[in-house]
Amino acid sequence: MTLSPIERCPWCGNDNLYVKYHDEEWGKEVDSDTVLFEFLVLESAQAGLSWITILRRREGYRKAFAEFDYKQVAQFDEHKIDALVLDERIIRHRGKIAATVKNAQIFIQIQQEFGSFYNYLYSFMPEKKRIVNSLKDLKSAQTHSKESDAISKDLKKRGMKFFGTTICYAFMQAVGMVDDHLDSCDFKAVS
Repeated sequence: MTLSPIERCPWCGNDNLYVKYHDEEWGKEVDSDTVLFEFLVLESAQAGLSWITILRRREGYRKAFAEFDYKQVAQFDEHKIDALVLDERIIRHRGKIAATVKNAQIFIQIQQEFGSFYNYLYSFMPEKKRIVNSLKDLKSAQTHSKESDAISKDLKKRGMKFFGTTICYAFMQAVGMVDDHLDSCDFKAVS
């Protein structure tokens, strides 16, 4: 008896790091505010870059940003930001680093208002549930939605940076708010 090969979304290619991310994380529902903050940091850092560039630096981000402890990151001062600009483990973009600190402060304010960042995010979702899209190929994939438009608009109004609707939609895919695995992918959620 031969086992069938695993079908994956083609965007992950054969890169072991990308395949592992696709198989173990992408599109899986996340309800931990710490993990949601991690992806907020990583997706914001990705603005203008490829996702694999950020994945390859993920452990550097983990170390540089206090294991993604948003309470600690919210306390980073200018001295710490100056040090991070010199940190080769991460993308050394002063604006993105400073925005991460400000975004952590806003993240905490949202938690206080909604009870958790997760509750805040799902207040924008239809019936407070994840969206599972039917996709035949990558050409039919979208880069934003009315939900990502609304979330990014609200976060911008609150002062968050580097989190426009396209980055927000990628974040939603990463944390399983949206399942955009191709219909042919073995990792597609079962409805």
